[in-house]
Amino acid sequence: MKRTIIEVFLALALIGAGAFGWLNWQQNQKSSSQLKALQTAADEAAKSLQTSGESVKAAEEKAESLREQLTPMEAQLQELAAVKAGLSSGATLADLQAAYKAKKKLSDEQQVGLAAVLLLTKGSNDPATLEAFRKTLKTSDLGNRKNTICSAQMALIAGGEKVDLLAECKPSSAAAEGKESKAEPEEKGGAHGKAESHGKGESHDKAGKSDKTEKSDKAEKSDKKAGHDSKHEWGYDGLMGPERWGKEFPTCAKGKSQSPLDIQGPFVKARTSVSADYKEGPLKIINNGHTIQVNVAPGSKLRIDSVPHDLLQFHFHRPSEEKINGVPMAMVIHFVHKNAAGKLAVLGVLLKEGNENPGIKTLWDNLPTAEGAESSPEGVKFNPASLLPREFEFYSYEGSLTTPPCTEGVSFFILRTPVNVSSVQVGKFPFKNNARPVQPRNGREIVMN
Repeated sequence: MKRTIIEVFLALALIGAGAFGWLNWQQNQKSSSQLKALQTAADEAAKSLQTSGESVKAAEEKAESLREQLTPMEAQLQELAAVKAGLSSGATLADLQAAYKAKKKLSDEQQVGLAAVLLLTKGSNDPATLEAFRKTLKTSDLGNRKNTICSAQMALIAGGEKVDLLAECKPSSAAAEGKESKAEPEEKGGAHGKAESHGKGESHDKAGKSDKTEKSDKAEKSDKKAGHDSKHEWGYDGLMGPERWGKEFPTCAKGKSQSPLDIQGPFVKARTSVSADYKEGPLKIINNGHTIQVNVAPGSKLRIDSVPHDLLQFHFHRPSEEKINGVPMAMVIHFVHKNAAGKLAVLGVLLKEGNENPGIKTLWDNLPTAEGAESSPEGVKFNPASLLPREFEFYSYEGSLTTPPCTEGVSFFILRTPVNVSSVQVGKFPFKNNARPVQPRNGREIVMN
């Protein structure tokens, strides 16, 4: 009997231990699931925190960029406020109207000047102000009076009138990028305006024929012998050389602020600050039929008085388009930039014959000698900064694109210190002459820092 009781007790103890173990295992499984869920939640929280940090950093960089752009805008607003305050009495307006009263007809410049003083004195809602700008538009043609027309159009728009603003008048205009405008048949992708600079004059189909005119191979060859390349519609010699660009692109002939210039004194001293911050990136090089061009990935900048200008591309001219006291250099590199407002700026680096240039060697080792599409040699990277001199003293002036459509309003900064290029490297450049002749200065100031 005693043995039976012991066996029953042991059996009950065994069952109890098994039940306790099973409950403990269940609890461990539940805890393990909860721990795993907590770990997953922690990982997601960490990722979210990292993403938030990157977003905050990007926002801070954007805010810094906006602050850089805002600084010159604030100065411009202060200048405008000062001018308006100075003219608010109306005395200057009265004097100007009295001086012009005896004239039978005002020139376009005088008319828009009077309208501008009216605008600053009476505002854009004043009928006399708007009428003065209307008169300007009636008498002006685009040609060399782009600024006059733009002034009148923008003033009328500010006064609430419906005016089709010319592309050239827009802050980030297609005209500034070398695109066609209604005012004249300007070429797409012209000179310094786009990353695709020195582009074709009109679109072509896959067979290479013009959409506008299809010529036989025989006729096309005949044109080329005469110096006219129908594929590009402009060139550097023959029937479509620089002296004839004005027939198809009026600004090239009528513009009063054309580039390039023969840079010689007198100079105006200035304290403009210019610095380059160029980055290394994959090499993208193209022979577009007019020059060798390198398209640059976003990130490289030129700062002009702290205002950032993005580097779009750089290309070469032989000989240098700019002359110094009447003398050209072997070649020149034009670095093309654009700021947030669409304003173009060209940094020119003159090349003189001397030792081999390591930067150009990298480019020429991957040189497309025949016209074609952009190429990106595998594994080849390039930093445009390798082509700059150490010194950043410069000449500066307001000019234009140096190829059709010759759009004006481009700031030029020509570095005074040239860099070397060997005679062999000059000879390897596939264009013997792709430089526009120097243009009239027309009273423009040339700044020297």
